[in-house]
Amino acid sequence: MHRFILVLLTSVIGFAGLGASTLRGEKIYVGRSVPASSRVSIDRIDHRGWDALLKRYVDRDGNVNYTAWKRSTDDRRALQAYLDLLSRADSTKRADRVAVLAYWINAYNAVTIEGILRLYPTTSIRNHTAKFFGYNIWKELLLRVGGGTYSLEQIEHEVLRKMGEPRIHFALVCASRSCPPLRAEAYTSKLLAGQLAANAKTFFANRGNFRYDSGSGTFRLSSIMKWYATDFGPDTAGQLRAIAPYLPVGSAATAARRGKGRIAYLDYDWDLNDQATAR
Repeated sequence: MHRFILVLLTSVIGFAGLGASTLRGEKIYVGRSVPASSRVSIDRIDHRGWDALLKRYVDRDGNVNYTAWKRSTDDRRALQAYLDLLSRADSTKRADRVAVLAYWINAYNAVTIEGILRLYPTTSIRNHTAKFFGYNIWKELLLRVGGGTYSLEQIEHEVLRKMGEPRIHFALVCASRSCPPLRAEAYTSKLLAGQLAANAKTFFANRGNFRYDSGSGTFRLSSIMKWYATDFGPDTAGQLRAIAPYLPVGSAATAARRGKGRIAYLDYDWDLNDQATAR
């Protein structure tokens, strides 16, 4: 009977083969504790180490070579060293807003990659987002920053979304096919404006994220635009105007600029953004 219950529980939460601590959903901490005297402004965090790793393991389509990264002891340590560096940030010290945006976008993506590498091989991040029992990577993988900790959910919802830049949703990568492609470079304060604009154009150039039916005036958009609709505007017209500059030139862009049309949403592909299984 006990064996049956354990097998049933494992099946329900989708974590067959993971360790006992993961099955229980214990919190996992990355980064390190940094004394207050050693913390610095976010402006002073150097993202070159993360940039080098992205250039090494991310292809032009945003797919990640998890197999090679997992095998490289040096580059696993390099990622953990970058997370340790992120831990030095003190969010109470004055910092440029653009630098703060770049910092937290990089932090979200780096923590996600670290979380996937710890679990790899896996086929989807959704295998590790238990709702009731077991490990939820979005809630229980925590980055130490300054004197606190931040989950992926907290970084996205309590930090970045509150900064009023909806294009973060074309930069935050949840390790899935329907996510925005992971850039093969780090975000920096100097490049961020161009990076976000380019991301948005790339995102809407993908038929998996955007299609337009001129006959019915229907915009078929990624589910990201449903989950975070209010970040782009209070209503359909406002949301269409917000994305209009990034749509392919043509009738869709014209209609969006006028705020004219209805929105439907496309299915979301949660398969891992893995080079080994790229289509």
